[in-house]
Amino acid sequence: MPDVAAFYVAQSGFSTPGGLATLYADLPMDLARLASIVRGLMIHRWEGDRFRYDIPRDRLHNDAETRYADDILAIIVGRNDEPLARRREPDDRFVGVCRDFALLYCSFLRHVGIPARLRSGFAAYLGPAGFHVDHMVTEYWDDERGWCLSDPQLADVMIAEPLRVDFDPLDIPRDRFLVAGRAWRMLRTGEADPRAFGLHFPGRIMSGEGFVAGNLLLDIAALNKMETLLWDVWGAIADIDHGITEADRELYDHIAALTADDVPFGEVRKAFVENERLRTPAMVLSLAPFNGPRDVTLREEVFADV
Repeated sequence: MPDVAAFYVAQSGFSTPGGLATLYADLPMDLARLASIVRGLMIHRWEGDRFRYDIPRDRLHNDAETRYADDILAIIVGRNDEPLARRREPDDRFVGVCRDFALLYCSFLRHVGIPARLRSGFAAYLGPAGFHVDHMVTEYWDDERGWCLSDPQLADVMIAEPLRVDFDPLDIPRDRFLVAGRAWRMLRTGEADPRAFGLHFPGRIMSGEGFVAGNLLLDIAALNKMETLLWDVWGAIADIDHGITEADRELYDHIAALTADDVPFGEVRKAFVENERLRTPAMVLSLAPFNGPRDVTLREEVFADV
C-alpha cells in the first residue's frame, strides 16, 4: 500500500546518512551488489579469526556502540576515504554486529527507493543443528514476491561457504530465519524448546524464553523504525530481567500475532505508539557488552515517526 511503502522507503533517524549523503551518490540499484558493498565495509566483531585479523581492542569494544548510520559512515571513511563501493581490507572496516550490517543495508535500500526495514529474530543457519541464533536481518519489498528477508552478512563466500548456506541470502526461507513473533508462538504452542533460541559463547550458552521475548520487543520497535542497538533496553524490555509474568505473556502473544506473519501496518503502529511499555523513550539504558551499562539520550530526530 502507498502509505506503507512511503513509511519504509523514508530514512529513519537511525538509518539516515545525514550530512554524508553524498557518499551514496554512486550506489547501484542492484540488491546483491548493495549487499556486497555493505559486506566490504564491515567485519563482525567475532569474525577476526575468519579474516586472519587481530581486531584492535578499542574497535572490538566501541565500534558496535555506534547507533546511527551517519556515525557508522564517518568511522568507515575516516579509516579509508575511497568510494563506498571499494572493498576494504579488514583493518579499514567498521567492526560491528548483525544489527549494523542490517541497518546499513536498510539505509542503502531506502536511498535507492526500495522499502526496507530491520527484523529481529533467530537464524537456523548460524549455529549448530537445531539451535536458532539471536540475529537481525533486513527485510525489503519485492513487487512480485512481497516482503523478503535478506542477510548482508552472507554476501561473502568466505562467510557463507563454511556455513553451508544453501539458499539465496537475498531471499532467506522463512523457516531458516524465524522472526521473533513466529519463534514466540512456537514456544507458546510447545512446538519448540526455549533452550533452542539464544547465543553460543565459548564455554557457555545463553538461551531461553527471555531471549525470545526480548527479540519480540526489539522487532516491533524496528517495524516502527526505532532501530536501536540490540542491548538498548526500556519499558517492557527492561522488565524481562525481573521475570516474565502472565500479563507479560498476554502482551507478547498480542505482539506475536501482529508480527509473526503478514504484518498489519496500522495495527503494529498503533500497538507500539500507544503503549508506553513498548514505545521507545527519549532515554534508554544501554547494557553494552564490553563497556557496561549507561543511560543514553537518543537523538530527537529518531522520534519523527512516533
